[in-house]
Amino acid sequence: MTATSDYDSGVKSTRPVAQSDRIFGSLTLAAAVVVLLVLLGVFASLVMGAWPAFKEYGLPFLWTAKWNPVTDKFGALAPLCGTVVTSIIAMVIAVPVGLGIAIFLTETCPRVLRRPLGIAIELLAGIPSIIYGIWGLFVFAPFMQSYIQPFLIDTLGHVPVIGTLFAGPPYGIGMLTAGLILAMMILPFIASLARDIFQTVPPMLRESAYGMGMTRWEVNRHIVIPHVRTALVGGIMLSLGRALGETMAVTFVIGNAHRISGSILAPGTTISAAIANEFTEATTPIYTSSLIALGLVLFILTFIVLAAAQWMLKRMKQKSGA
Repeated sequence: MTATSDYDSGVKSTRPVAQSDRIFGSLTLAAAVVVLLVLLGVFASLVMGAWPAFKEYGLPFLWTAKWNPVTDKFGALAPLCGTVVTSIIAMVIAVPVGLGIAIFLTETCPRVLRRPLGIAIELLAGIPSIIYGIWGLFVFAPFMQSYIQPFLIDTLGHVPVIGTLFAGPPYGIGMLTAGLILAMMILPFIASLARDIFQTVPPMLRESAYGMGMTRWEVNRHIVIPHVRTALVGGIMLSLGRALGETMAVTFVIGNAHRISGSILAPGTTISAAIANEFTEATTPIYTSSLIALGLVLFILTFIVLAAAQWMLKRMKQKSGA
């Protein structure tokens, strides 16, 4: 403790422990600076690569839906909408299910099953995304085409207001299928992270609540989740960042069509899928620059999401008085 105080205050010390702390502090600072420099380098290279596209099309590049390599007309709106829609579908499904799994593992699961189930979820979180993509293309998409999408079209397709979301033929692939695959991918991540967060709740809090006669639902609703909500929000935002940038799994099942449809059953594309599919086909400098501009848009979008998460966490800490 003394050595740390000396380092923090900048007071020079000849003691070996203080010297080692200064070296350790310098090394960690250098590592942090390297990460920051790499991040700035990536941003600068994206700006330089995207500059010809923005110079040619201006800011309307962001809200133009047309994407035609033949006439060299490009706009980012269609892949941007696809990225946002598939991420929303994934988060709407994965967050409540993942939190439910985490609560089950920490509160109601028999102790003998907690460890094997926890390990299984962590293994699912480590499966490469291309495996999800292949499975989604050859197994999940035909299942969606044969059963789920016809059911949604017949039951919800004629409902006023929301019927537009489920209109059109059952392609199998599409925005909904891509969103569901994304949900499957981030679900183990959210569940594993939330389980670790729930385990940090002091047992005394739970025992005190149970001692007051609260049910399991009340303990989790009013004690556990409020105690760790800041960490939960941070974990969920990290999962959203992963969903926004996922490439291979989405590329297999979204249909890769540069168009905007009101139906979530229709094919579409995302920013990452468009870059992965078309970068090798970009034959003109403006085509290549437009794809790099898409990468810059995704970079800024992810940065905004993470910055919003940090702002939200700061507000929550201020309200809780932490």
